[in-house]
Amino acid sequence: MSSGFPLFPAQASTVAGRVDALYFFLIAISGFFSLLIATLLVVFVVRYRRRRAGELPQPIHGSLALELTWTIIPLIIALGTFVWGADVFVYERRVPPGAMEVYVVGKRWMWKTQHMTGQREINELHVPIGVPVKLTMTSEDVIHSFFIPAFRTKQDVLPGRYSTAWFEATTTGTYHLFCAEYCGTKHSQMIGSIHVMEPAAFQTWLAGGATGSPAQEGEKLFQSLACITCHRADSQGRGPRLDGLFGRTVRLSTGETIVADADYIRESILNPTAKVVEGYQPIMPTFQGLVSEEGVMQLIAYIQSLQAPGAEVVAPPGAGGIKLEEGASPAPRKPKP
Repeated sequence: MSSGFPLFPAQASTVAGRVDALYFFLIAISGFFSLLIATLLVVFVVRYRRRRAGELPQPIHGSLALELTWTIIPLIIALGTFVWGADVFVYERRVPPGAMEVYVVGKRWMWKTQHMTGQREINELHVPIGVPVKLTMTSEDVIHSFFIPAFRTKQDVLPGRYSTAWFEATTTGTYHLFCAEYCGTKHSQMIGSIHVMEPAAFQTWLAGGATGSPAQEGEKLFQSLACITCHRADSQGRGPRLDGLFGRTVRLSTGETIVADADYIRESILNPTAKVVEGYQPIMPTFQGLVSEEGVMQLIAYIQSLQAPGAEVVAPPGAGGIKLEEGASPAPRKPKP
């Protein structure tokens, strides 16, 4: 789409062309059938109007071929549109492996972002061109919506849970960031900018102003909250060990199992008695109101970085994130923060 045409923003991500193609196809189909129906309506009104008061219409016995035609053709169009839309949806929802991770917290009326290498930004986000970027997002207050028109990317950001989105920028430049969900009196002022940079320029930007990474900040918070007194590495604590926890299956005291993902860990920090691990007592205090959403994200990043003994830690390109080397087998444990 031409950036000079004011009705549409530029196409600046890998998904933008897919979304636009589907959108214009739907517009074309809608326009075609609207024009067809309107034309046929006028033709039939004129051609088959009653010319005399006593004139009666001829009985219509129907046409199987005609009925099959107006049934099968719309069915093919509808199924084709569904398959096409599902393909675009699946592409948008599957985050490519090795994507650069960024934490995003929505707050009236600003966007707060933090890179895995520690850089923090408010109402801005710097990213390299040609690198998939995964956004892990939550809200501190009400529902927001993270919307980058040029990337055709929009994702609701909800309080109390994590949502993810991703994009891969294809053109350098600065692009608008909006909140697309009404969130209060200053909703229109909750705007920002996405800065897409060449890789070398992005690395230069990363080199300046870095603080501690989310995992490092989470470790400090873990220590200051005295979590280490219960979640010890020697299995002698009153709480489960946390090394190798993230992404593993946890057995609860009810006999159910659950995957220890970000939402589970968040709930365990803020409402620890909701899901108690088998073999442990519900004695962990709640940290609701004591830890901000940014702090919870940092604690999750720290727990994610705690790999099981013997697991090799590697970082995805440009992400600063942590994952297990393929083939590594974390030791079994009873996890629950």
